[in-house]
Amino acid sequence: MTSLTAEQGAAAAPANRPLNRDDYKTLGLSALGGTLEFYDFVVFVFFANVLGALFFPPSMPDWMRQLQTLGIFAAGYLARPIGGILIAHYGDILGRKKMFTLSVFLMAVPTLVIGLLPTYETIGLAAPFLLLAMRVLQGAAIGGEMPGAWVFVAEHAPAKRYGFAIGSLTSGITGGIFLGSIIGVWLNSVYSPAEIHDWAWRIPFILGGVFGLVSVYLRKFLHETPIFQEMQARKKVDRELPLKTILRDHREASVVVALMTWILSTAVVVVILFTPSYLQKVFHIAPAVALKANAVATVTLTIGCVFWGWLSDQWGTRAAMVLGWGGMAVTAYLFYLNLPGTELSLIWTYALVGFFVGAISLLPVVGVRAFPPEVRFTGLSFSYNMAYAVFGGLTPMLVSVWQQADVMAPAHYVAAMGVLGVAMGFWPLAVKGWVAKR
Repeated sequence: MTSLTAEQGAAAAPANRPLNRDDYKTLGLSALGGTLEFYDFVVFVFFANVLGALFFPPSMPDWMRQLQTLGIFAAGYLARPIGGILIAHYGDILGRKKMFTLSVFLMAVPTLVIGLLPTYETIGLAAPFLLLAMRVLQGAAIGGEMPGAWVFVAEHAPAKRYGFAIGSLTSGITGGIFLGSIIGVWLNSVYSPAEIHDWAWRIPFILGGVFGLVSVYLRKFLHETPIFQEMQARKKVDRELPLKTILRDHREASVVVALMTWILSTAVVVVILFTPSYLQKVFHIAPAVALKANAVATVTLTIGCVFWGWLSDQWGTRAAMVLGWGGMAVTAYLFYLNLPGTELSLIWTYALVGFFVGAISLLPVVGVRAFPPEVRFTGLSFSYNMAYAVFGGLTPMLVSVWQQADVMAPAHYVAAMGVLGVAMGFWPLAVKGWVAKR
């Protein structure tokens, strides 16, 4: 028996039907879980200073506590490839739904535990080690969540709504960043610094953990994907180690996804995460103004994820890549070259580049199609997480060093990735339907 092709498994049949009630339920619950899981992962950084003060010895210098705390944060990124590969391995063998639910559980429990952990004052050196252990579990969970969510939704969606479904899901995931920011602003507005230090810092972690467990329960109402059910019926669930198959037969597809992950990680890390600090340090923009502009850009990024996914359905993925990532290159220069500007110009140019950064949703649109269903979860997870661990980790350091010689370094780097994205639209393997398919 022959296996399903990448194109056959890209979305559920029939291709021409509209999204129905079950599709919207699948999309809504998947996006909600992704939002909460990404919130749980990034909320750590919003309270890094408080955690550093509470979980390390008071006698330790401030810079050392900050370094140790950021090291624990980075451990989550280092754990992503391991968790992603393990979860994806069983997702290709045991089913998408089981691993999709497990990834949320593995994020929710450690987040809840962090909110309940005793501090250094209570248990000494055990406190930072427990914090590290919880962060590693979070990293493993996020490594499986994003690829798993993309595969799960793509294999449910009708082909004509494939890009819109994946774009909507991706917008939900990026919305987790915005949710974490809003919770941080709310907490600092309602409670005093002393109250946050004493107990209120626990609130965002406990809330994230509780709502994550609710999401675990809600995902029980989702159904296994039609593609995996068909593989089971045809007895085509591959018992060979999926990663072995990927490394032997799908190296080219892995390169495509890795390069597109480089674009995604640059866009998110530089434009969304790195730039607020850059605005304050290089152009002396007030923190409140920089964060306000960043919040608006995060909203337009979320909207952009849906738009560029929808456009790939209407005009084809190649056209969406050329317009989306080409626009990101142009608007990056428009934004950074006009700094510091006025508050109004800062907000609208930041919002504009944020909208084009939403073209990151085209990575899963292409990436899911790039692998056959039997090893799809593993192929996407392995390529995405390994590339993100490398590029996501190196990009902040590279840009920080580069900007010492040229303050426009962020613009050059983001624009270069935009050009790469346009070039990826004309990848020779487009004939296979990964890119050109409408």
